[in-house]
Amino acid sequence: MTGWQALADEDARWGEAGRVAELWWRDDDASDVDPALDRLLDLVRDTTMPLALAVVPAVATEALAARLADRPLVDVLQHGYAHANHALAAENKKIELGVQRPAMMTLGELATGWMALERLFGPRALPVMVPPWNRIAPVLVPTLPEIGYRGLSTFGPRARVHPVRGLLQVNTHVDLIDWKGGRVFAGEEATLAALVTALERARTGSAEPVGILSHHLAMDAGAWDFLRSLWEKMKTLENIRVRPARTLFGP
Repeated sequence: MTGWQALADEDARWGEAGRVAELWWRDDDASDVDPALDRLLDLVRDTTMPLALAVVPAVATEALAARLADRPLVDVLQHGYAHANHALAAENKKIELGVQRPAMMTLGELATGWMALERLFGPRALPVMVPPWNRIAPVLVPTLPEIGYRGLSTFGPRARVHPVRGLLQVNTHVDLIDWKGGRVFAGEEATLAALVTALERARTGSAEPVGILSHHLAMDAGAWDFLRSLWEKMKTLENIRVRPARTLFGP
């Protein structure tokens, strides 16, 4: 059985259960206009699929804001502050939102970043935190709603719908890039298998929206081709709906 057939079969199982699966799309590391961003926005236009663009506020440009001004299908999420790695030399995983610096310094940067996004993107920007490298120290999570965030998005199955009161977590589950295997497309069959597994988990237990994660600056031709094929396929499936981030994270 091909991955595409497995996806169609999973769509049918949702229909048999009288339910509709929720799918969403997040793309990380945006800051400026470039050919890869234009290609991403062309894909949004051609497929009419809603996109949540995670923007790095410390380096976000007026040109990016201008390019998104007439793109109603694109929501903006906050991608940390500067996408800077503050991990200690002995640590082998990169992290910006960690405990290596005083919490007030980190939170102050996030607040500065949010003001920059509000200025650049207005109501298009959603108060949703996307930690760089999908990592955030647990001790910082309770502080997010205290400084105005209502959403958190990382990678993998979420432990709870609301990690703390006032904060909704909606994650991504399917990464198009194999970062450890050469930073290339993970492959059609492997990616579809991960998607079907995430949808099955949502149907049989977690009930969470399933997220596709792309990185426009790092994708090869295989990843771009797959992404276009996936969104075109979604138009033919009756029981999987691609939702905008602002719908999932609420008013």
